[in-house]
Amino acid sequence: MATKPGLFTSWPWQMLGTFKYVVLAPWVASGIYSWVTKPEEERDLTNFLFLPILLWRWAHNQIWISLSRFQTARSKHKIVDKGIEFEQVDREENWDDQILLNGLVFYTFNQYVSGASHLPMWRTDGMILTILLHIGPVEFLYYWLHRALHHHYLYSRYHSHHHSSVVTEPITSVIHPFAEIVSYYILFSIPQLAMLFTGTNSHLALIIYLTYIDFMNNMGHCNFELVPNWVFKFFPPLKYLMYTPSFHSLHHTQFRTNYSLFMPLYDYLYGTVDKTVDSLYNNSLKGNKEIPQVVHLTHPTSVESIYHLRLGLASLASKPYSSKWYLSMIQPLTCLSVIFTWIFGSTFTVESIKLDKLKMETWAIPRFSFHYYLSWHRDSINNMIEKAILEADREGVKVMSLGLLNQSEELNENGKLYLQKHPKLKVRLVDGTALVAAVVLNGIPQDTNKVIMRGELSKACHAIVLGLCQKAIKVSTVCKSEHQQLKRQLPAKFWSNLVLSDNYDAKVWLVGNGLNDKEQEKAPKGASFIPFSQFPVKNLRKDCFYQTNPAMRVPKNLENMHACENWLPRRVMSACRVAGIVHALEGWDTHECGEEQLLNADKVWNAALQHGFRPL
Repeated sequence: MATKPGLFTSWPWQMLGTFKYVVLAPWVASGIYSWVTKPEEERDLTNFLFLPILLWRWAHNQIWISLSRFQTARSKHKIVDKGIEFEQVDREENWDDQILLNGLVFYTFNQYVSGASHLPMWRTDGMILTILLHIGPVEFLYYWLHRALHHHYLYSRYHSHHHSSVVTEPITSVIHPFAEIVSYYILFSIPQLAMLFTGTNSHLALIIYLTYIDFMNNMGHCNFELVPNWVFKFFPPLKYLMYTPSFHSLHHTQFRTNYSLFMPLYDYLYGTVDKTVDSLYNNSLKGNKEIPQVVHLTHPTSVESIYHLRLGLASLASKPYSSKWYLSMIQPLTCLSVIFTWIFGSTFTVESIKLDKLKMETWAIPRFSFHYYLSWHRDSINNMIEKAILEADREGVKVMSLGLLNQSEELNENGKLYLQKHPKLKVRLVDGTALVAAVVLNGIPQDTNKVIMRGELSKACHAIVLGLCQKAIKVSTVCKSEHQQLKRQLPAKFWSNLVLSDNYDAKVWLVGNGLNDKEQEKAPKGASFIPFSQFPVKNLRKDCFYQTNPAMRVPKNLENMHACENWLPRRVMSACRVAGIVHALEGWDTHECGEEQLLNADKVWNAALQHGFRPL
């Protein structure tokens, strides 16, 4: 909100939350019903097209959001090199409110204003009129309205809400109090009303003008420079007719310069152009690629998780992963994303974060979880992982944490395959097993004397069993083959603490992937399920307790973390990811990858605590 919220700052449908779209439902239903039932000569194409126009505006904005987040994660042409936090994401979550308002205005005018319905597809004179009125009245009036909004009275009550985002994203462009958005709509309606009253309006003129406004708004707030220098050399006057992302970013960092809407002309006329416009543009266009010291290698999980990535839907990415009912409405798009990831053969950068001077990036393998269980996908997945490791090695990355990729021994022997093929790797591969084991061991109640181990066995499982036996805690299994497998990994002196049991009476359950519902039902009332895998346990029992996956809270000085990692809460990282960061901070010059290589759990745990990471 603004620092001192004024009148009409809240949106009328704010209390409806995610159900706010119902305000358009009667209009949309009426438009579709009228189109279907009326004779062809009475159908109003204008009224019918409003919904596709609104959907196009939503899609256009979302494309800019994803593009901007993809580019700023790679950081080469980033303009303002500062972080975005969850507070900003929450504040900008209602970016689609202005699209709802747009729809209400369209439908109302179509219904009650003469000449606003049954428009032709195209009128050249109307488009020319729109261009002239935008260059003149709209840009001129906006400039002075914008300057007025920076007066301390209006700024504190309205415009300060927008300027709370110093580091902008495309959607920052439309984050304003309700009254302020209405004032902008009045300005932008000047060309449309002029066409309406002169009878020169058309469908394409309306769509083109709205797309132009959205395009320029999003471009100006995307925080990476993309306008090439040659366009200004080819047509020098364009400098006064079109701003650049770096031009407008100065308005958000300096506040008292660069007030123009899309055309810097009026800033030049009235002497409010920032003195560093040209230098910032050239520096941003040149770019400054910083090599990360740590790379976290991961992959999408379920097919819907593509929307929960930082590059996907911003509001979903800022919350722990959960399936949303409305995602079923865009199943065709989801299927296309699966096909695209299957075709796409290289990793892509998901996010960039910083801890003091330590720069970190997250790279994603374009394969979903189900691909890892298909034998005919293993070679291609291993090739992509190997390619990412070699790329990180060439770029000078110090540590690569393998994230979810270390869950399949059959895939690459917990990373041992890559060490065998490339023994001279300078980048250190870390699967985080030691810290995963330490988080689980420190999450077990202190008075525990017996636990049951269920689910698929893994390297982390063996490390946890060893730690439990060293503490004289009994570890029971109900499967003879699992008991034998765990026993082979333990020194003989601890065999007495490994028990083959025929019951499920333990109060503490340590679980990996593969725990089924029937086994959960066998747990006693009040049992605690503590996962050692990167995937969550299904919360089936209301009379039991479920801990989160092995994870830790990040230090307060970690910057630019504004998306949740899979199912984890905000500002929480998986232990395997934290392990890679700790490895780099400590400067350890060893791999933690493969069956034989395992760091001391207590050593890694204490190092993580010293660097500000905290248990949940």
